[in-house]
Amino acid sequence: MTIKRWVRTRGLAFLTSPLYRDLRRSKAVLLRRLRGQQAVVHYFHQVDDPYSDLAVRALPHLAATYAIKIVPHLVPAPDAGAAPEPQRLRDWSLRDAADLANALKLTPPPWRHAPSSDALGQAQAALAGISDVVEFAETAAKIRHAFSVLDELGFKELGIASTGYAAAALNDGKALRAMLGHYLGGMFYFEGEWYWGLDRLPYLEQRLQPLAQHSQVTPFVPRLETSVVSVAKPDIQAQVQTPLTASSGPQRPILDLYFSFRSPYSWIVLPRVIALANAYHAHLRLRFVLPMVMRGLPIPDAKRFYIVSDTKREAERVGLPFGMIADPVGKPTERGLAVLHHAIQHNKGEAFAVSFMRGVFAEGINARSDSGLLKLCKRAGISEAHMHAALADPGWRAVAEANREEMFTLGIWGVPAFRVNEGSAHWGQDRLWLLEEQLKQATMPVPDARP
Repeated sequence: MTIKRWVRTRGLAFLTSPLYRDLRRSKAVLLRRLRGQQAVVHYFHQVDDPYSDLAVRALPHLAATYAIKIVPHLVPAPDAGAAPEPQRLRDWSLRDAADLANALKLTPPPWRHAPSSDALGQAQAALAGISDVVEFAETAAKIRHAFSVLDELGFKELGIASTGYAAAALNDGKALRAMLGHYLGGMFYFEGEWYWGLDRLPYLEQRLQPLAQHSQVTPFVPRLETSVVSVAKPDIQAQVQTPLTASSGPQRPILDLYFSFRSPYSWIVLPRVIALANAYHAHLRLRFVLPMVMRGLPIPDAKRFYIVSDTKREAERVGLPFGMIADPVGKPTERGLAVLHHAIQHNKGEAFAVSFMRGVFAEGINARSDSGLLKLCKRAGISEAHMHAALADPGWRAVAEANREEMFTLGIWGVPAFRVNEGSAHWGQDRLWLLEEQLKQATMPVPDARP
C-alpha cells in the first residue's frame, strides 16, 4: 500500500471514529453554552418529496419535547449529480414512502404522480417565509390535504395565500444545505450531523435526550427492525448456507440480493441478509453489479462523505466493523468480482463476499495487490490457484451487466436491493424489515383447499 493510500485509509478511520464524533459533539455543546445560545435544529423541506412529507410531521413533536429551536427551510429537488436517475427516484420514492408510512401507521404521502409545476409553485409559495415551526407543519398538512382531496386544486380556498418569496426561499435553502454538506430534502441537521427523514429521526432524538423537557420521552416513531438486529462481527465461514433437508413444508423461497463491492451499505446489509436467508431457509442468489461510479454515474463528495458517516453509525448499531476503508474502486472491485463469480459456482460466494467487503471496509486490506486479495480468498476457503484461475476469466462482466439490466427492469438503479420469489423489489439496508415480511409470507404454509 502506498503512503497516500495508507494515510487516506487511516484518515477516514479517524473521521468516522466514535472518538472524533464525541469530540466534535462536545465542542459544539461547549461553544453553544459559552455563547449562551439555544440549540438549533435545521430542517430542509422539499415540497414534492414524499420523505419530506413524512418528516415534516415530526416538527411539532420535536418542538414540544426538546428545548430546541427548529428552523425550517425550503429546498428544491437534488441536482443531477446527487440524483442521476430523477424519474426513477421519483417513482421509487412514492412507493417506498407509502410502505414506510403504512408500517409507521401514518397517512401515506398524497401523490400518485409528480405534482404539476403550477401546483408545486403554489405549495412552495405557501410555505415560503414561515418561520414558526408549528405553523410550517400545519401549512404542510393543508398542502397534503389539498393534493390528496382536491387533486391539486383550490390552494387559495384552503386559506393558503402566495407570499411571493418562494424563489428566494428555495435559493437560500439550497445554498445553506450545500454549505452544511448535503443534497437531499427531508433532512434534519444538528450541530455537525445529518439525519435523513423518519428513518434517521431516532438517532436525532437520542442525541437530543439531554435537552428533553420531560422525564419520560416517547419517540415520534419507532425504529423498524428485523429479528436479526445485530450480527456482531460475523464469522466468515459461518456465513455459508447449509443445504436444506427435504420436508413437506412450503417451497424454499428464493432471495435475490443486488449489491456492489464498493457500496458501504452493501457491506452492512450482507451479513444480515445472509442471516435472514438462513433463518427462513431461503436460497440466496448474489446478484453483483459494478459500482455506480464505474457505470458512469457521478457521486459528489458531499454524498460520498454522508454515506460513509451514516454507514458508520448504522454499523455500530448492528455490531459490524466499519471505517478502516481501502477504497476498492476500479481494479480491486473488478478483481473481487472475478473471484466472486467463480466462488458462487463452488458454494463459496457468501463466504468470499463477506471476506472481501469486511476486508476493504473494516480492515483496510488492499484488494488491488495479489497478497491482499489472496488473504481475502484464503479465509473464505479459496486457494491461490483458484484465485488466479478466476482472475483470468472475464466471464463475470457479462453476469454483472445482466444483473444491472435486471435491476433496472425492477425500477431499481442503486444498491443494496433485494426481492423474494421474483416479487416486488426493495432498495436500501433500511428496508430489511420489508424483506423479512416477504420471507415470512413466502414461508407460510399454504392453506388446505380441500373441503
